[in-house]
Amino acid sequence: MAVAAATSTAAFTARAADEEIQVYMDEMDAKGAYGLDVHVNYVSKGRGADVDYAGQMASQGRWRITPEFSYGLTPNIELGAYLPLTTIDEHGKAEVGGVKGRIKFIAPKAADSPFFWGVNFELGKVRRDLDINPWNAELKGIAGYRKGPWTVAGNFNVDWAVSGPARGPTAYQLATKVTYAVHEGFEVGVENYNGLGDAQRFGRLSQNDQQVFAVIDKSFGKWDLDLGVGHGYGQPEDRWVFKAIVGVPID
Repeated sequence: MAVAAATSTAAFTARAADEEIQVYMDEMDAKGAYGLDVHVNYVSKGRGADVDYAGQMASQGRWRITPEFSYGLTPNIELGAYLPLTTIDEHGKAEVGGVKGRIKFIAPKAADSPFFWGVNFELGKVRRDLDINPWNAELKGIAGYRKGPWTVAGNFNVDWAVSGPARGPTAYQLATKVTYAVHEGFEVGVENYNGLGDAQRFGRLSQNDQQVFAVIDKSFGKWDLDLGVGHGYGQPEDRWVFKAIVGVPID
């Protein structure tokens, strides 16, 4: 977080990485193990012609399909790669949108401790019609608590543009998740993604993108499925979004 504080005064701008809609928690691949999550998002009601810049892809009717490969480097460090970032626009045209890599650290803890924390760093490049600044980075603080059937987790996200023609202030987002385990392998909950503004205009929630999702998490043997339906408020790009994350047992 010291790195985040140091970058918060730089003149960058960034957009949320909507190829994945997820609150990071303490799940990790075992050392030497591989993982695969497939992220699928669909905007049923989003932005049409009123885009931010000439050439930007409208979100209305857009699919994002992104395989996320991961590898357990150590018991507490995981590497990940999002490739390819695939988009399908409302006319059915499919294109590769970019690639992204990440490194995730979850702090060691006692087996009976209900608390966990960690940090995740991501760096990626996308096409200009998805972001006017092609290279972007994100630093994500991770914290959570488990007690009985309840899990509460949160991410504080710091996003900035590494290169591009319209780099502005560093942007901030708070993402939270609360779930209740109905029984083993099945949870229901709520996720919130709250834009907090940027280094120049922090805290103006009504002027930033806000989304709330109803979610379910279900295990099917070695397969995992996360489903959610979200509604945007404040000044969002997307009003209604459907998302899925499929955990594929490739190892």
